[in-house]
Amino acid sequence: MSSSTTVHRTPPKRRAADIAYDAIEAMISTLQLEPGAPVVEADLAERTQLGRTPVREALLRMVSIGLIVPQPRRGLLVSNIDLADHLDVILTRRVLEGVIAACSARRASASQRAAIVGCAEKMMKAAARGNLDAYMAADHALDKVNHEASRNSSAVKSVEPLIVQCRRFWYAYQHEGEIAEGARFHMELAQGIATGDETAAMRGANKLMDYLEGFARRVIDN
Repeated sequence: MSSSTTVHRTPPKRRAADIAYDAIEAMISTLQLEPGAPVVEADLAERTQLGRTPVREALLRMVSIGLIVPQPRRGLLVSNIDLADHLDVILTRRVLEGVIAACSARRASASQRAAIVGCAEKMMKAAARGNLDAYMAADHALDKVNHEASRNSSAVKSVEPLIVQCRRFWYAYQHEGEIAEGARFHMELAQGIATGDETAAMRGANKLMDYLEGFARRVIDN
């Protein structure tokens, strides 16, 4: 094959278990499956339009990271939101987000940098309209591109369950938060990554964690 030959690789087909995981994670993080709710495999297979085997695999993965807990004689339950533990979630996420932000600022492609800023712009517009669902969808999209751009699978695998916990906490208590402020900090993070400025990207990630910590403390204090 000559050096000038262009090879077009088809993206690998996603595993059914990964699709099931994303679908069930969305149900948990948006409180469609509330904390303490029973988890019924057959019901989830029907709701996701996937077989029981990929759903079972997704549930086992969620048990391993604490999103779902097994209870004697009660089966599987969605884990509860622990207010005090949530501050430790943010403390740990702060370190990982800084690493990911720095890696993305250094490693992102031009298209990924543009996409990250585009997601932050969507968050700003959704916040201005007060559209929480659109805000959270853009937030999720920004995380996805940021994680891909970082090319740091160790940090991403560690931070993903923490992000779900934060997203679920937000849906449960969002009346205590100001999404316009959150959008601004996401934009600061995005611009740091887009310009390749590792320090600015890490600063944006840290400010975002300051915002989430302040939000959590308001909930706890009330």
